[in-house]
Amino acid sequence: MAGGGAAPPPKQEELQPHPVKDQLPSVSYCITSPPPWPEAVILGFQHYIVMLGTSVIIPSALVPQMGGGNEEKARVIQTLLFVAGINTLCQSFFGIRLPAVMGGSYTIVAPTISIIMAGRYSNEADPREKFLRTMRGTQGALIIASTIQIILGFSGLWRNVVKFLSPLSAVPLVSLAGFGLYELGFPGVAKCVEIGLPEIILMLIFSQYLPHAALATKPVFDRFSVIFTIAIVWLYAYILTVSGAYKNARTKTQVHCRVDRSGLVGGAPWIRVPYPFQWGAPTFDAGESFAMMVAAFVALVESSGTFIAVSRYASATMIPPSVLGRGIGWQGIGTLLGAFFGTANGTAVSVENAGLLALTHVGSRRVVQISAGFMTFFSILGKFGAIFASIPLPIFAALYCIFFAYIGACGLSFLQFCNLNSFRTKFIMGFSLFMGLSVPQYFNEYTSVAGYGPVHTGARWFNDMINVPFSSKPFVAVLVAFFLDNTIQVRDSGVRRDRGYHWWDKFRSFKTDSRSEEFYSLPFNLKKFFPSV
Repeated sequence: MAGGGAAPPPKQEELQPHPVKDQLPSVSYCITSPPPWPEAVILGFQHYIVMLGTSVIIPSALVPQMGGGNEEKARVIQTLLFVAGINTLCQSFFGIRLPAVMGGSYTIVAPTISIIMAGRYSNEADPREKFLRTMRGTQGALIIASTIQIILGFSGLWRNVVKFLSPLSAVPLVSLAGFGLYELGFPGVAKCVEIGLPEIILMLIFSQYLPHAALATKPVFDRFSVIFTIAIVWLYAYILTVSGAYKNARTKTQVHCRVDRSGLVGGAPWIRVPYPFQWGAPTFDAGESFAMMVAAFVALVESSGTFIAVSRYASATMIPPSVLGRGIGWQGIGTLLGAFFGTANGTAVSVENAGLLALTHVGSRRVVQISAGFMTFFSILGKFGAIFASIPLPIFAALYCIFFAYIGACGLSFLQFCNLNSFRTKFIMGFSLFMGLSVPQYFNEYTSVAGYGPVHTGARWFNDMINVPFSSKPFVAVLVAFFLDNTIQVRDSGVRRDRGYHWWDKFRSFKTDSRSEEFYSLPFNLKKFFPSV
């Protein structure tokens, strides 16, 4: 350098990047440290409220097409909640051991609609009989489909696949498990913007601004923002309804905006305990079972991404592959239970509840177990549960805008383990994210225009086997990323570090890191009989 001395070196602290963290800091209560009981109960109720959205949306979309009325819709929602409560308890005690709420699966909806539209049901004149026959066909397909999750999970096959997952290939999987659900966000808010938009604004104020402006010593506004804001907006929607604001509105607007149009309170019984085969004996069709098995596999992949996000927001370490396989096996048992009881849907990890962990900074297992108690309790007391389930859906869509964003951001956070200055990293990350959005967009656009998917043969079940996987954004993204990450320059010594694979080495076996015992070991001394590897 010509003339003069060298520039003074920058201060040391400016040279230090943010350190990489195996566990997420700033979490108030992690898996094994529950909040005080009163706070835990309120937080558990908040989880119950949040998971109601999916539990209402899916049956509300399917049951009318099956021929059912408000009574059948209320009973299916009750059953879905009842089974979700059981599955959440089983998963938290014996499965993944994370604070993961198990709810319905949007992936299962497409093959279920195919069953509804099957020719053998279209000639049924009696709507009630059509509903029962369709439900039994769905139950049969789900019973068969659950076996793929059970076998892959408990046999160790899924464990062997997950061992090759690096932080780089986890980024598109977890990111699109959240961002990929954008269609359920603002488009749902816009169905009744005068209710949905205030909910988003109030959530931002209560969760992000009020805690700092009020200088509160305890995190009240942000931790319980869901209850505060839903109560305010629900009351506002009630005032609009009784004041006649929607008197002359279109039917669709009334359904989304009014608080008395769900039909759930009138259709729900006071007390009813769901029981297996309440709709009759399941019926089986080979083609439909194959299509449902593929959908169950896609749901398994999506849930794996959400499980990883839950582990992060609960301030746990990366899930050992054997534990993730155990969780997938119990997800299969959950799908089987749902098939027995007749939910017309499979089981998956609730993405919105995973986002709620991030909002509250509470990743306690006990809180989620309490929420499972609320699910079971209110599913039996039908009228009381129906009151909460009749919250206008645009309010839930507003919550999704925040919760799904948290899960998407969690996926991006795994880039901290990768070398972002590597062209290989940039290509795999960018290409997999782009294809994960672009390919399903093509499939969904084609379907919306033509009324059927790009693969359109005489066998509807075969069409579903191709169209359903490639309509799933996380599935396409991780398929591309996983393949490229494990085939491009894998013998190059520097690539292992670039993809962040070495950061997760200590978690690929249950016994390599002592923290795995704290977070993931089975209770009641069951680890002696079911050891993790």
